[in-house]
Amino acid sequence: MSLRQMEYFLAVVEESSFTRAADSLHVTQPALSHQVKALEKSVGGALLERMTRGVRLTPMGRAFLPHAQLAVRSARQAERAARAAAGVAGGELHIATVHALAVGVLPGIAARWRTLHPGVALVLSEYGSTEALEEQLERGVADVAVGPEPARWPGPLRRIGREELVLVVPFDDPLAGRGAVGLAELADRDWIRCAMEPVVDGQLVIDRACGAVGYTPRTVMRTEHTSTAVRMAAAGVGIVVAPAHMVRGAVGEDCALLSLDPSWHRPLALFSRVPLTGAAAAFAQLFAGAQALPDACPVDDPARPSA
Repeated sequence: MSLRQMEYFLAVVEESSFTRAADSLHVTQPALSHQVKALEKSVGGALLERMTRGVRLTPMGRAFLPHAQLAVRSARQAERAARAAAGVAGGELHIATVHALAVGVLPGIAARWRTLHPGVALVLSEYGSTEALEEQLERGVADVAVGPEPARWPGPLRRIGREELVLVVPFDDPLAGRGAVGLAELADRDWIRCAMEPVVDGQLVIDRACGAVGYTPRTVMRTEHTSTAVRMAAAGVGIVVAPAHMVRGAVGEDCALLSLDPSWHRPLALFSRVPLTGAAAAFAQLFAGAQALPDACPVDDPARPSA
């Protein structure tokens, strides 16, 4: 079994066709078919079911697929890491993050990177939750991740700051002139909820926090992305809690931001599967002097907010 055979297998799965896969790999179809058959012989059974129109995975193929994906990704990451160890003169740096940080923090960091290291391209992958971010980094999709600090992470991790979670309301809202508001005051308000909302001890954080002060939030809209939820809040659909840096990046001055009382914060971290070297280490160093993030501090469960 070879890495090339797994790459060919994955191409066929992605394209659902030997012909299209051969075209994408710039090889002949007979050569591709030969490599896939050799792979199937080495694992002891058919991985693909050949049909009149396309192909599909067999049960053995479905079991084999995630391991092949991990092997190919890990090999590519190993190649990037080896090249990065020699410096930051060229190549690519793959970064994984969550949507809110991609909107609110990383643009400034990326601009600074392009000034300092123009020869190294950044490849950004965004995920809808911290769980997905951690899972994908473990699977080797990126060299380094930037996101909320994982509760448990076996590899290198650097805390890079913290983000404040704030309440977003339109300018004409009765609360707009205030600096802070307690959750108990929001019992009669309509809420916008986002699919990216964190989960604490198996419960959505807004449900948990509001429940702690005696009510269940009245949800009138659910969105996929935090930036969409903020836009809806600015338009007056309902209220939403979101990272302050993301709100400014998403809608600028089109809405009012209020701190929660007690305030909500959570730590942010840069983490990876292997020790940071070369381009990855240089990227981490950018956060040391970044003005986009406040000083790091311990945070935790927003249902028990840090003051």
